[in-house]
Amino acid sequence: MLVDTHCHLDAAEFDADRDAVAARAAAAGVATIVVPAVERANFGAVASICREFPQCRPAYGIHPLFVDRAKEEDLDALRETLRREPAVAIGEIGLDAFVEPRDDKSQSWWYASQLKLAREFDLPVLLHVRRAVDAILKELRRIAVAGGIAHAFNGSRQQADEFIKLGFKLGFGGAMTHPRATRLRELAATLPLEAIVLETDAPDIPPEWLNRGRNEPGELLRIAGVLAALRGIPTDVLVTATTMNAFAALPRLEMGSYCH
Repeated sequence: MLVDTHCHLDAAEFDADRDAVAARAAAAGVATIVVPAVERANFGAVASICREFPQCRPAYGIHPLFVDRAKEEDLDALRETLRREPAVAIGEIGLDAFVEPRDDKSQSWWYASQLKLAREFDLPVLLHVRRAVDAILKELRRIAVAGGIAHAFNGSRQQADEFIKLGFKLGFGGAMTHPRATRLRELAATLPLEAIVLETDAPDIPPEWLNRGRNEPGELLRIAGVLAALRGIPTDVLVTATTMNAFAALPRLEMGSYCH
């Protein structure tokens, strides 16, 4: 049983064949899919997807790349959504120092505000950490939360160790399958197995064999196979460990009939 800890199944890229995508994921052994929101406008879509597909579990949050069109009242809407819709995490939240132009002050405000909300609801967080790991960690030390996942982790070993000390798991997916990603592959091979969870970030971050095509959760088994080969362990051992890690990071995954 596999857990895709980060998949935007509500994305428009899946509108034409979402049922088939979900069926392929199930056929590949993906029993649980975490679907994070990115802005207030898609909270409803995420909730709807999770009602339609019983293997899906929602997270709600405002992504750093969407804060430029967010309003302060969206934070109240997020709070109300969390009261009304059971969630496994607050996310996708965090910081992004890659895209230009950007408003770092606004990103920081939204990140800190949502960490406080995670603490209020005793929920873990799904963190977007692109080129901003140290700033992410600094705020986590100031506003402690109930752990979570550093999504699409691509930092240093020292930064990885700091996340682990704070009770976080690190998400690995398609980027690790590219042979040229030597530093990332070294991390995937040598980090403590109990610190790693699997993800696709579908429809984004496609694995090497899709040649920049649309990613989907059904690719997770093959991604797991790459990680198992890098670590020199059987794929089934890797799958069992990362699934246990996902449940440890997101304890509410195990709640039954949960999105209905």
